[in-house]
Amino acid sequence: MLLAIDAGNTNVVFALVDGRQIKARWRIATDPRRTADEYAVWLSQLLALEGYDRSQVDGVIVATVVPRALHNLQVLSSKYFKTEALIAGRAPVEWGMAIDVDEPASLGADRAVNTIAAHALHTGDLIVIDFGTATTFDVSDYSGAYKGGIIAPGINLSLDALVTAAAKLPRIAIEKPASASVVGRNTVDQMHIGIYWGYIAMIEGLVERLRREIARPANVIATGGLATLFEHNTDVFDVIEPDLTIQGLAMMWERAHMG
Repeated sequence: MLLAIDAGNTNVVFALVDGRQIKARWRIATDPRRTADEYAVWLSQLLALEGYDRSQVDGVIVATVVPRALHNLQVLSSKYFKTEALIAGRAPVEWGMAIDVDEPASLGADRAVNTIAAHALHTGDLIVIDFGTATTFDVSDYSGAYKGGIIAPGINLSLDALVTAAAKLPRIAIEKPASASVVGRNTVDQMHIGIYWGYIAMIEGLVERLRREIARPANVIATGGLATLFEHNTDVFDVIEPDLTIQGLAMMWERAHMG
């Protein structure tokens, strides 16, 4: 089985993949100081809880946007899984797609992997929205070429900034407001409205502008942990693919081993 690792700015996601089937997934807070030994103890316990063993892992692939976290993940792979980790974007798992932007090398690994997976699963021009630490909008054309996108503050980041900067505002959960009204009657209700409906308005507005600029029909694919929070209150998403990055890593692994 394959251990696919997506190291983001907030969390590192580990997924056990058999073919294209995700058997288990776990996440841990991103900390570049975390050692391979610490990862191994934590991961071995979780594997055992799911009925698996380290010996069943015969491949590891990593995508990371945190360069300082990479070394310890590579050591984890070689020391505890007895295999050299493949790094997404490096030989033999290069992107294999045109990156039509001003600075191709600056494209984040997660965004590249999402684009690869999205085009393997869907046809035509695509807009991939990933709800992570930042909310990213990635545009690719019908040929699979990456054309660029948008980076906006993630919803948790926006809320943290609001609470930190305004001394009297409380920390609230990110959830749909209890009332359908957008006229809040108290501070907490007003914050829920601003964060939730304000974020939906941003998503819908940016997608509308992107579609106008693309000037062809474009499907919108949502991914990331918070995508499902919005799906019932906007029709902007054509499909939600919660495990798009992991699926992309599994596809890249297959491609590397099929020659």
